Amino acid sequence: MADSSAPPFRRAVVALSGARTDRPIVALAAEVARQHHAELVGVHVVEIDWTLPLDADVAGRSEDAQRVLDIAEATAEGARHRLETVLLQARDVGAAIVDEASERQADMIICGLPFRRRFGGDFAIGRTIPYILKNAPCAVWVVREAMPEEQA
Repeated sequence: MADSSAPPFRRAVVALSGARTDRPIVALAAEVARQHHAELVGVHVVEIDWTLPLDADVAGRSEDAQRVLDIAEATAEGARHRLETVLLQARDVGAAIVDEASERQADMIICGLPFRRRFGGDFAIGRTIPYILKNAPCAVWVVREAMPEEQA
């Protein structure tokens, strides 16, 4: 049985997607981190199409990408905790998040999962979360948003 007094993480990478799940996962992560004096790193990845060179400055010029980071920082501040933010560009979001967690020796990756259905009604998880779950060198928290009431 795990020691209940041990913090769930010392350093966590919070995967920011720009989706409606960002605020709740940042608030949750900040609350837990504040209680345990842990570090938080918010990572937003801009996926670069294979037709562009990887070093093309797409992310640096993106107002949307900066807005994602600003909202995450403000959310963490509202929970009275600091969130360091990082903007990356990569070919694959999941791989970039796992690499960043490895480089920073994070012991947790926290990501949000919007509730979505594919055409036909099946729940859609996408490809980023399965990649992170399969390849993360640390624990992973996936926080799925609630099912909309009309679908419950």
